[in-house]
This record gives sequence, structure tokens and C-alpha cells, in this order.
Amino acid sequence: MKSAYELAMERLEKSSPLKKLSPEQIAQIQELDSVYKAKIAERETMAQAAIAAARAANSPENVQMLQQTLAQELTKIRAEWDEKKEKLRSA
Repeated sequence: MKSAYELAMERLEKSSPLKKLSPEQIAQIQELDSVYKAKIAERETMAQAAIAAARAANSPENVQMLQQTLAQELTKIRAEWDEKKEKLRSA
């Protein structure tokens, strides 16, 4: 007996079949993932150091500003990452 999840996945596959990725596309996506994970880690590390310095200086306004800036940068990086992955998938 199939679960509700399996039945839903079968219906989804019938309505919009999944495109199989070539080994080259898979490798490119994996490389892209590693590059963007590294970018995110780098930004987070730099921002955390700046946030720690702002906290040490007892500047809550700067801490909040740095946290907001980090969130915006991470959102931008993730959007760019998703866009590039989608291009590779559709190529």
C-alpha cells in the first residue's frame, strides 16, 4: 500500500515530468553549491566579527544595522545561487 506522499508524487510526475540531469549538469550544480556555500560562510564570518566588535563597543544600533545588512546580503547571495542553479537545470 502506498503512502499519501507517494501517491502525490506520482500525480505530480504525471502532470509535470521531472527532467533528468546529465552528469555534467550534476557536477556543475555541485561545484556551484560549494562556491556559494563558501561565499555564505565567508560573509557570515566577516559579519560576525564586525557584530562582535560592535557589541564590545556597546553599540546596539550598529549591531542591528550589521545584522540587517548580513540578512540582506545572504538573501541576495541565495537568490543569485538559485537563479544560477535554475539556469543549469534548464540548459
